[in-house]
Amino acid sequence: MIPDSKKTMVSLNFKKSLTGINGFDEISDGGIPKNRPTIIYGNTGSGKTIMSMEFLVKGAVKYNEPGVFMSFEETVSELIHNMESVHFGLTSLIKSKKLYIEYLDVEKSQVVEAGSYDLEGL
Repeated sequence: MIPDSKKTMVSLNFKKSLTGINGFDEISDGGIPKNRPTIIYGNTGSGKTIMSMEFLVKGAVKYNEPGVFMSFEETVSELIHNMESVHFGLTSLIKSKKLYIEYLDVEKSQVVEAGSYDLEGL
C-alpha cells in the first residue's frame, strides 16, 4: 500500500517543457514545469546563467521557440562574450530574432526593499 504522501506525489501530473539540456530532462522527469515560473537559485559561479542561457538556446535551436533573457548584472556584450566559451552562438540567434537579451542597469539607490524574504527554504 502506498502512503498518502506518496499518492499525492505520484498523482501530480503536470505538463513539462523539455529543456534540451543533456541529462537534465531525464533527471527532472521531462524538464521544467510548463507555463509556470521557474527559479534557478544558487551561489555565484554555480551555473545559473549558463543553465538559463542553455535552456533558451536549446529552445530556439531544437524547438523553434524564441526566448528572452533579462540581465541585471552583465551587459549584453558581456553575456555574448562570456557565452562564447560554451559555443552557444548568441550573436546569430539574436540576429535571427530567436533570442532577445535585455540588460537592465539598476542602481542600488533605486532599489526599495519591501519586507524581508529568504529563498533558502527552496
